[in-house]
Amino acid sequence: MDVCFGNPGTSEMHFVAALDSVEGMRPVLGLFEGVVTGAADGYGRMAGKPACTLLHLGPGLANGLANLHNARRASSPVVTIVGGHATSHSRYESPLTSDIKGFARPVSHWTHSSTSALTVGADAARAVQASMEAPEQIATLILPADTAWGKADTVAAPLPVPVPARVGDGTIEHIAALVQHGVKTAILLRGNALREEGLRAAGRIAAKTGARLLCDTFAPRLQRGAERVPVERLPYFAEQVGRQPRDAQAFHDRPEDSGTVEVS
Repeated sequence: MDVCFGNPGTSEMHFVAALDSVEGMRPVLGLFEGVVTGAADGYGRMAGKPACTLLHLGPGLANGLANLHNARRASSPVVTIVGGHATSHSRYESPLTSDIKGFARPVSHWTHSSTSALTVGADAARAVQASMEAPEQIATLILPADTAWGKADTVAAPLPVPVPARVGDGTIEHIAALVQHGVKTAILLRGNALREEGLRAAGRIAAKTGARLLCDTFAPRLQRGAERVPVERLPYFAEQVGRQPRDAQAFHDRPEDSGTVEVS
Protein backbone atom coordinates (compact mmCIF):
# COMPACT_ATOMS: atom_id res chain seq x y z
CA MET A 1 0.00 0.00 0.00
CA ASP A 2 1.64 3.24 -1.11
CA VAL A 3 -1.15 5.81 -1.63
CA CYS A 4 -3.21 7.59 1.05
CA PHE A 5 -6.21 9.73 0.08
CA GLY A 6 -7.07 11.95 3.03
CA ASN A 7 -9.23 14.67 4.48
CA PRO A 8 -7.73 14.82 7.97
CA GLY A 9 -8.44 16.98 11.00
CA THR A 10 -6.68 17.87 14.22
CA SER A 11 -6.94 14.33 15.60
CA GLU A 12 -4.88 13.01 12.68
CA MET A 13 -2.06 15.57 12.59
CA HIS A 14 0.49 13.07 13.90
CA PHE A 15 -0.47 10.74 11.07
CA VAL A 16 -0.14 13.55 8.52
CA ALA A 17 3.33 14.39 9.84
CA ALA A 18 4.32 10.74 9.50
CA LEU A 19 3.12 10.65 5.88
CA ASP A 20 5.60 13.42 5.07
CA SER A 21 8.48 11.62 6.76
CA VAL A 22 8.04 8.06 5.45
CA GLU A 23 9.41 7.30 2.00
CA GLY A 24 7.24 5.39 -0.42
CA MET A 25 3.87 6.71 0.75
CA ARG A 26 2.10 9.24 -1.47
CA PRO A 27 -0.49 11.40 0.32
CA VAL A 28 -3.29 12.91 -1.78
CA LEU A 29 -5.53 15.58 -0.22
CA GLY A 30 -9.26 15.56 -1.00
CA LEU A 31 -11.41 18.57 -0.16
CA PHE A 32 -14.42 16.37 0.63
CA GLU A 33 -14.53 12.91 2.21
CA GLY A 34 -16.70 11.54 -0.61
CA VAL A 35 -13.91 12.41 -3.05
CA VAL A 36 -11.41 10.63 -0.79
CA THR A 37 -13.39 7.39 -0.57
CA GLY A 38 -14.35 7.52 -4.26
CA ALA A 39 -10.72 7.92 -5.26
CA ALA A 40 -9.69 5.01 -3.03
CA ASP A 41 -12.42 2.85 -4.59
CA GLY A 42 -11.26 3.69 -8.12
CA TYR A 43 -7.61 3.15 -7.23
CA GLY A 44 -8.34 -0.23 -5.67
CA ARG A 45 -10.32 -1.37 -8.72
CA MET A 46 -7.64 -0.36 -11.21
CA ALA A 47 -4.44 -1.08 -9.28
CA GLY A 48 -5.62 -4.35 -7.75
CA LYS A 49 -4.14 -3.40 -4.38
CA PRO A 50 -5.49 -1.39 -1.45
CA ALA A 51 -5.46 2.36 -1.19
CA CYS A 52 -5.65 4.00 2.21
CA THR A 53 -8.07 6.71 3.29
CA LEU A 54 -7.53 9.07 6.24
CA LEU A 55 -10.73 10.54 7.69
CA HIS A 56 -11.55 12.78 10.65
CA LEU A 57 -13.59 11.13 13.38
CA GLY A 58 -17.12 9.78 12.91
CA PRO A 59 -18.56 12.74 10.96
CA GLY A 60 -15.68 12.58 8.47
CA LEU A 61 -16.26 8.87 7.98
CA ALA A 62 -19.99 9.47 7.61
CA ASN A 63 -19.35 11.98 4.82
CA GLY A 64 -17.51 9.27 2.88
CA LEU A 65 -19.94 6.39 3.45
CA ALA A 66 -21.66 6.53 0.04
CA ASN A 67 -18.51 5.71 -1.91
CA LEU A 68 -17.38 3.20 0.71
CA HIS A 69 -20.71 1.50 0.05
CA ASN A 70 -19.86 1.43 -3.65
CA ALA A 71 -16.38 0.09 -2.88
CA ARG A 72 -17.86 -2.66 -0.73
CA ARG A 73 -20.31 -3.67 -3.47
CA ALA A 74 -17.45 -3.70 -5.99
CA SER A 75 -15.15 -5.74 -3.69
CA SER A 76 -12.52 -3.01 -3.86
CA PRO A 77 -9.56 -3.29 -1.47
CA VAL A 78 -9.58 -0.19 0.78
CA VAL A 79 -8.01 0.43 4.19
CA THR A 80 -10.01 3.16 5.92
CA ILE A 81 -8.16 4.88 8.76
CA VAL A 82 -10.33 7.02 10.99
CA GLY A 83 -8.93 9.28 13.70
CA GLY A 84 -10.60 9.26 17.08
CA HIS A 85 -10.60 11.35 20.23
CA ALA A 86 -8.04 10.36 22.82
CA THR A 87 -9.49 7.53 24.87
CA SER A 88 -9.30 9.63 28.04
CA HIS A 89 -11.33 12.41 26.38
CA SER A 90 -14.20 10.29 25.02
CA ARG A 91 -16.22 10.54 28.24
CA TYR A 92 -16.50 14.32 27.87
CA GLU A 93 -18.81 14.07 24.84
CA SER A 94 -17.01 16.71 22.78
CA PRO A 95 -18.90 17.99 19.69
CA LEU A 96 -17.60 15.38 17.22
CA THR A 97 -17.86 12.37 19.52
CA SER A 98 -19.81 9.57 17.80
CA ASP A 99 -20.11 5.82 17.42
CA ILE A 100 -17.38 5.38 14.80
CA LYS A 101 -17.65 1.60 14.79
CA GLY A 102 -21.40 1.93 14.28
CA PHE A 103 -20.82 4.14 11.23
CA ALA A 104 -18.14 1.84 9.85
CA ARG A 105 -19.80 -1.53 10.35
CA PRO A 106 -22.30 -1.46 7.40
CA VAL A 107 -19.53 -0.70 4.87
CA SER A 108 -16.67 -2.68 6.45
CA HIS A 109 -15.81 -6.36 6.50
CA TRP A 110 -13.17 -5.83 9.22
CA THR A 111 -13.21 -3.15 11.93
CA HIS A 112 -10.78 -2.59 14.78
CA SER A 113 -9.87 0.21 17.20
CA SER A 114 -6.25 0.40 18.37
CA THR A 115 -5.68 0.75 22.09
CA SER A 116 -1.98 1.65 22.26
CA ALA A 117 0.91 2.96 20.19
CA LEU A 118 2.51 -0.43 20.80
CA THR A 119 -0.16 -2.17 18.72
CA VAL A 120 -0.75 0.34 15.91
CA GLY A 121 1.85 -1.17 13.55
CA ALA A 122 0.54 -4.70 13.97
CA ASP A 123 -3.05 -3.48 13.72
CA ALA A 124 -2.26 -1.68 10.45
CA ALA A 125 -0.63 -4.82 9.04
CA ARG A 126 -3.75 -6.79 9.93
CA ALA A 127 -5.94 -4.15 8.25
CA VAL A 128 -3.97 -4.38 4.99
CA GLN A 129 -4.14 -8.16 5.09
CA ALA A 130 -7.89 -8.09 5.77
CA SER A 131 -8.47 -5.75 2.81
CA MET A 132 -6.86 -8.34 0.51
CA GLU A 133 -9.08 -11.25 1.59
CA ALA A 134 -10.75 -12.64 -1.52
CA PRO A 135 -12.85 -11.07 -2.77
CA GLU A 136 -11.10 -7.83 -1.74
CA GLN A 137 -12.90 -5.82 0.90
CA ILE A 138 -13.01 -2.80 3.22
CA ALA A 139 -10.93 -2.79 6.42
CA THR A 140 -11.48 0.06 8.88
CA LEU A 141 -8.87 0.91 11.51
CA ILE A 142 -9.79 3.48 14.17
CA LEU A 143 -6.86 5.32 15.75
CA PRO A 144 -7.59 7.31 18.94
CA ALA A 145 -5.29 10.35 19.09
CA ASP A 146 -3.34 9.05 22.08
CA THR A 147 -2.11 6.06 20.08
CA ALA A 148 0.16 8.56 18.29
CA TRP A 149 1.54 10.11 21.47
CA GLY A 150 3.40 7.16 22.89
CA LYS A 151 6.43 5.40 21.47
CA ALA A 152 6.19 2.13 19.59
CA ASP A 153 8.83 -0.59 19.82
CA THR A 154 9.22 -1.57 16.16
CA VAL A 155 7.62 -1.22 12.76
CA ALA A 156 5.43 -4.26 12.14
CA ALA A 157 6.33 -6.54 9.25
CA PRO A 158 3.80 -6.99 6.42
CA LEU A 159 1.56 -10.02 6.72
CA PRO A 160 1.16 -12.55 3.89
CA VAL A 161 -1.39 -11.72 1.21
CA PRO A 162 -4.29 -14.19 1.58
CA VAL A 163 -4.55 -16.78 -1.21
CA PRO A 164 -8.06 -17.34 -2.66
CA ALA A 165 -9.52 -20.78 -2.09
CA ARG A 166 -9.21 -23.07 -5.11
CA VAL A 167 -12.27 -24.69 -6.60
CA GLY A 168 -12.18 -28.44 -6.10
CA ASP A 169 -10.97 -30.58 -9.00
CA GLY A 170 -14.15 -32.61 -8.81
CA THR A 171 -16.30 -29.52 -9.36
CA ILE A 172 -14.21 -28.44 -12.36
CA GLU A 173 -14.37 -31.91 -13.90
CA HIS A 174 -18.13 -32.10 -13.33
CA ILE A 175 -18.75 -28.76 -15.09
CA ALA A 176 -16.39 -29.67 -17.94
CA ALA A 177 -18.22 -32.95 -18.50
CA LEU A 178 -21.60 -31.20 -18.61
CA VAL A 179 -20.36 -28.52 -21.02
CA GLN A 180 -19.23 -31.23 -23.41
CA HIS A 181 -22.81 -32.54 -23.69
CA GLY A 182 -23.50 -29.66 -26.09
CA VAL A 183 -26.31 -28.07 -24.07
CA LYS A 184 -26.56 -24.30 -24.59
CA THR A 185 -24.58 -22.59 -21.86
CA ALA A 186 -24.25 -19.12 -20.34
CA ILE A 187 -21.19 -18.33 -18.22
CA LEU A 188 -21.57 -15.42 -15.77
CA LEU A 189 -18.17 -13.79 -15.24
CA ARG A 190 -17.36 -11.72 -12.17
CA GLY A 191 -14.40 -10.30 -10.26
CA ASN A 192 -10.97 -11.18 -11.60
CA ALA A 193 -12.52 -13.33 -14.31
CA LEU A 194 -13.19 -10.02 -16.13
CA ARG A 195 -9.47 -9.19 -16.26
CA GLU A 196 -7.15 -10.09 -19.14
CA GLU A 197 -6.24 -13.62 -18.07
CA GLY A 198 -9.77 -14.58 -17.10
CA LEU A 199 -11.27 -13.18 -20.30
CA ARG A 200 -8.83 -15.10 -22.47
CA ALA A 201 -9.63 -18.33 -20.67
CA ALA A 202 -13.37 -17.67 -20.97
CA GLY A 203 -12.92 -16.83 -24.65
CA ARG A 204 -11.23 -20.18 -25.31
CA ILE A 205 -14.07 -22.01 -23.54
CA ALA A 206 -16.68 -20.05 -25.49
CA ALA A 207 -14.92 -20.74 -28.80
CA LYS A 208 -14.79 -24.46 -28.02
CA THR A 209 -18.30 -24.91 -26.62
CA GLY A 210 -20.38 -22.02 -28.04
CA ALA A 211 -21.15 -20.75 -24.53
CA ARG A 212 -22.38 -17.17 -24.08
CA LEU A 213 -20.27 -14.93 -21.86
CA LEU A 214 -22.19 -12.62 -19.52
CA CYS A 215 -21.27 -10.14 -16.78
CA ASP A 216 -23.17 -8.01 -14.29
CA THR A 217 -24.74 -4.74 -15.44
CA PHE A 218 -22.39 -2.72 -13.23
CA ALA A 219 -19.22 -4.78 -13.29
CA PRO A 220 -16.58 -3.12 -11.05
CA ARG A 221 -13.94 -3.47 -13.76
CA LEU A 222 -14.12 -4.95 -17.24
CA GLN A 223 -11.10 -4.89 -19.53
CA ARG A 224 -12.19 -3.93 -23.03
CA GLY A 225 -10.65 -2.83 -26.30
CA ALA A 226 -9.23 -4.21 -29.52
CA GLU A 227 -8.70 -7.99 -29.59
CA ARG A 228 -10.32 -8.41 -26.17
CA VAL A 229 -12.92 -11.13 -25.60
CA PRO A 230 -16.41 -9.54 -25.84
CA VAL A 231 -18.77 -10.04 -22.90
CA GLU A 232 -22.51 -9.26 -22.81
CA ARG A 233 -23.73 -7.19 -19.90
CA LEU A 234 -26.87 -8.35 -18.14
CA PRO A 235 -29.69 -5.82 -18.60
CA TYR A 236 -30.56 -3.52 -15.73
CA PHE A 237 -34.24 -4.45 -15.34
CA ALA A 238 -35.12 -7.78 -13.78
CA GLU A 239 -37.68 -8.78 -16.43
CA GLN A 240 -35.04 -8.28 -19.15
CA VAL A 241 -32.55 -10.39 -17.19
CA GLY A 242 -35.14 -13.16 -16.97
CA ARG A 243 -35.47 -13.23 -20.75
CA GLN A 244 -31.79 -13.00 -21.68
CA PRO A 245 -30.47 -16.42 -20.64
CA ARG A 246 -33.57 -18.47 -21.56
CA ASP A 247 -31.72 -20.22 -24.35
CA ALA A 248 -29.15 -21.48 -21.86
CA GLN A 249 -29.47 -24.44 -19.52
CA ALA A 250 -27.70 -24.80 -16.22
CA PHE A 251 -25.30 -27.62 -15.59
CA HIS A 252 -26.60 -29.27 -12.48
CA ASP A 253 -27.58 -32.93 -12.19
CA ARG A 254 -30.62 -32.12 -14.33
CA PRO A 255 -29.62 -30.38 -17.58
CA GLU A 256 -33.22 -29.29 -18.13
CA ASP A 257 -32.98 -26.75 -15.27
CA SER A 258 -32.68 -23.19 -16.57
CA GLY A 259 -29.78 -21.03 -15.39
CA THR A 260 -26.07 -20.21 -15.78
CA VAL A 261 -22.63 -21.25 -14.64
CA GLU A 262 -20.95 -18.56 -12.52
CA VAL A 263 -17.21 -17.93 -12.60
CA SER A 264 -15.49 -15.33 -10.34
